[in-house]
Amino acid sequence: MKIVPNIISIFRICLVPVFVEVYFADARDIRVYAIMVYALAAISDFFDGFLARKYQVSSNLGKLLDPLGDKLMTFAVILCMTIAGPIPIWAVVIIGLKEVLMAIGGYVVHKVAHVELPPAKFIGKVSTVVFFLVCVSVMIFAIPGNIVILMISGAILLMLLAFASYIQTYVVVMKNREKSR
Repeated sequence: MKIVPNIISIFRICLVPVFVEVYFADARDIRVYAIMVYALAAISDFFDGFLARKYQVSSNLGKLLDPLGDKLMTFAVILCMTIAGPIPIWAVVIIGLKEVLMAIGGYVVHKVAHVELPPAKFIGKVSTVVFFLVCVSVMIFAIPGNIVILMISGAILLMLLAFASYIQTYVVVMKNREKSR
């Protein structure tokens, strides 16, 4: 049972190129299929975490694969939507920088402070759900460009609030490390 959450995470990572291929395929109702791939990735994210917690089978590999799958899919979705036109390039830059900074921060805290980071915070989960809903809405509906900008700006603002929350956690962890020396 210990390996099942990791297999689900690997499956989600494998869905990234599938999403990209489907998103740009030239077929009728193709965006519906792209949304289905994206939704399957989101559902698999829920299940790998659920199984790991329920059966207490979390692993170091899983702690790497799960967020990697999330970040790769998020970046693939926003990049595809930017290439296709409805999402501005600045959104890709902001999300990309945030993800890189979070990865660096997590690595530094893990390697320097030798502690495991706490699980995802509620605001992080909410921002992921909002981002998913915004992207799916933009893929399904013919939303005017200015509304798309407002929607993606709101989703990014929520992501940045979650990022600020994680920075606060990193700072506390590093301060506690200094105190324990």
